[in-house]
Amino acid sequence: MTMPRSRAAREIPPPLELECLKALWRIGEGTVKDVRKLVTENRNLAYTTVMTVLDRLEKRGRVMRKKVGRSFVYTPVVDRDELRRLAVKDVIDTFFDGSEEALRAFLDSGLAAAPRSTTRPVIEPSPPESIDTELL
Repeated sequence: MTMPRSRAAREIPPPLELECLKALWRIGEGTVKDVRKLVTENRNLAYTTVMTVLDRLEKRGRVMRKKVGRSFVYTPVVDRDELRRLAVKDVIDTFFDGSEEALRAFLDSGLAAAPRSTTRPVIEPSPPESIDTELL
């Protein structure tokens, strides 16, 4: 059974759209080429892929574009802090039953910083029982 997505979750862009928004927030405004240059620092994406993502963002009202010469220049409309607020609200609603206090308690407990592995535990190597001093 899947959980219904909250309003906040629906407003949070998918990962690739978010990467393009992050690039635009860094540069203020830019062409597909400018955005692709930043996004491909971490992954290889085709020019047409970035163009499609920016077009999708424009249709959803998250960026504006204006024609400059033969290309479009994209500018973010959505505010970075507003998306952060939505993401935190979604985490609170989804994992903490809507309680900011429960999230604070979780963060204060240090559990958030302690990485948990779902794989087998790390086994520390045992120190050698004795060191062969003849080789030293």
